[in-house]
Amino acid sequence: MNEDTNREYLDMDLLRFTTAGSVDDGKSTLIGRLLYDSKAVFEDQMEAIEQSSKRKGDEIVNLALLTDGLRSEREQGITIDVAYRYFATPKRKFIIADTPGHIQYTRNMVTGASTANLAVILVDARKGVIEQTCRHSFIASLLRIQHIVLCVNKMDLVDYKEEVFDRIVSQFKDFASRLDVPQIEFIPISALNGDNIVDRLDNMPWYQGGSLLYFLEHVYVGNEFNHVDPRFPVQWVVRPQSREHHDFRGFSGRIAGGVFKKGDEVKILSSGFTSRIKKIHTFEGDLDEAFSPMSVSFTLEDEIDISRGDMIVKPNNTPHVGQDIDAMVCWFSDTSKLQVGRKYVLKHTSQEVRCMVKEIRYKVDINTLHKIEDDKEVELNDIARIKLRTSKPLFFDSYRRNRITGSIILIDSGTHETVAAGMIQT
Repeated sequence: MNEDTNREYLDMDLLRFTTAGSVDDGKSTLIGRLLYDSKAVFEDQMEAIEQSSKRKGDEIVNLALLTDGLRSEREQGITIDVAYRYFATPKRKFIIADTPGHIQYTRNMVTGASTANLAVILVDARKGVIEQTCRHSFIASLLRIQHIVLCVNKMDLVDYKEEVFDRIVSQFKDFASRLDVPQIEFIPISALNGDNIVDRLDNMPWYQGGSLLYFLEHVYVGNEFNHVDPRFPVQWVVRPQSREHHDFRGFSGRIAGGVFKKGDEVKILSSGFTSRIKKIHTFEGDLDEAFSPMSVSFTLEDEIDISRGDMIVKPNNTPHVGQDIDAMVCWFSDTSKLQVGRKYVLKHTSQEVRCMVKEIRYKVDINTLHKIEDDKEVELNDIARIKLRTSKPLFFDSYRRNRITGSIILIDSGTHETVAAGMIQT
């Protein structure tokens, strides 16, 4: 790839999407078909899966083998870990998070979906909307994914009947009316045969919409980042150990929201001191302005004591500051339960603090989205609303407003296991 082509590739619009669904809904086959039909598969890869398909006795080339990378996945024929795939078309580049369908791997789905702009949720045309469909859709809604594509797969096994597709669309719309997802699209597909994946074939003339790839190439995700509220969590204090830069003191990190310009007045949390941005540094050179999600370094006009975990904001636009946190959490641990009074390590942006569970308010019934207030035993894959008390103040926004400053994870300090991911509610 020459320099001009590389620059063009890097400047292309990027879409991050996750795939989800129940076991055997065909997620790996769908992604394999997407990669194969969009010419994103190398010849040696294709030869390898052709040989593997023959050894397994498959009558046709098993495109799922393109994505099931772990030996244990290939042996079981299921996806058990999050796998990230990368490909590009002339219109856009993509990062796919292929997540497991088994209920015990729901935590993997949360991980894969946490940075996604869009979720592709598969439904088996023979089974319709099931519990895992509801679970994954609710998690996508919780994670503030703005776009869901419901792909009704295996239409070839129901003779491509329009009434089957319409019935599943109606089922899902009834459930999704209680979700907070601005855009939901419905596409009938056959991942095995390639119907409506990259190209529209002739098996479903009653379907007048575009293919899955057409939608992925054209969906607008430019408003996914918060460019209103300036937030810069400090990850690293830069002090070069050289004579040439002995007086340099910069503050590095990734902008979590808003726009910062050279000369802007800024406020430092937690100290409350103010200063102005002297320079904005990047590897490519200095900038006049920077915005989320860029990674930069700031130097300030005044010498202020700033450490990792502090946050640089604007004086007239500050986040919530407090020690009492109200959050929705998805419980990840299969060895311990969430308990009132239990202490954990909480990670939020670049901060790491101790916290204690003050209250478990309710659990959520995945199928009905009703609150369960009389059963507060939170176990693996449960979703619950809880209250936490932290050992020192956090600088946060609601997850609805900012996915970066509104998210937390909980870690068991004894085992170092990540036991929960949470979305702050305000």
